[in-house]
Amino acid sequence: MVQNTGRPGYLQIADDLRAQIHGGSLAPGTPLPSTAQLSARYDASLSVVKMAVGILRNEGLVIGQQGKGVFVRDADQRPAGDEQPDPADLAELRATVQDLAVRLAKVEEQLSTSTSRRPGRSSR
Repeated sequence: MVQNTGRPGYLQIADDLRAQIHGGSLAPGTPLPSTAQLSARYDASLSVVKMAVGILRNEGLVIGQQGKGVFVRDADQRPAGDEQPDPADLAELRATVQDLAVRLAKVEEQLSTSTSRRPGRSSR
């Protein structure tokens, strides 16, 4: 189930599926559950699940086969030089992005309130 941590649900789902792949509970050649099944399992929308699976595709962990489904790739079939990033580096990057998102939201809020306080001013 996706938690209300402030972290996007699709990243939480991708992390969980990635951990299952690396942990072996989703072995190479194993099909992922359908989008509808994943949606029910994680209590998330279909679009959120599709985004999570898209991340795993981009990482080379899974591959889609038209009309058959999405399957876990064998480690030797993954693109060469596609090393997994250090989890500590990823955590630091995510924290930085989260901080920037909060700061940007504050700036946008300040801009919207400062322009709404000036009657008679029009935007160009």
